[in-house]
Amino acid sequence: MPLAATSTEQLWFLNTLHTVRVRHDEGEDGISVMESLAPHGDSPPVHVHQNEDETFHVLEGELRVRAGDADVTIGAGETLLAPKGVAHTYRVESPAGARWLVITRRGDFERFVRALSRPAERPELPTPQGPPTPEQADALAAAAREHGIELVGPPLD
Repeated sequence: MPLAATSTEQLWFLNTLHTVRVRHDEGEDGISVMESLAPHGDSPPVHVHQNEDETFHVLEGELRVRAGDADVTIGAGETLLAPKGVAHTYRVESPAGARWLVITRRGDFERFVRALSRPAERPELPTPQGPPTPEQADALAAAAREHGIELVGPPLD
């Protein structure tokens, strides 16, 4: 297969900006690389990926990642693997926000992000939406289940 530049697509996913650097369907191994940009305090619910590991590689800022019972803080240039089947989440700790790569395989996470995203109108964070309504939280949990992800706990404080 000849080398080719990958596409870059920018999506607003909840209160974050995701740039799809490599789509899971661009290569034979199903690897997805997405660049995430999130504000200080951003934290998704604790969740479990049933079918794929999730790798975090921080480009700027600092993330506190909880995987199982362990909390680890990682900064620029550091990488952490959240294995499939292990409950995990993150929280952006740096005041200016953080930017990191999310690397997965099989496409479940990428399809989940796409299912709940809208095209980014500009290459920056969207206007914050605030906490989800009960209906939005139910829709998030249902979309997660459809893509092999189970929400099992609240975001980090």
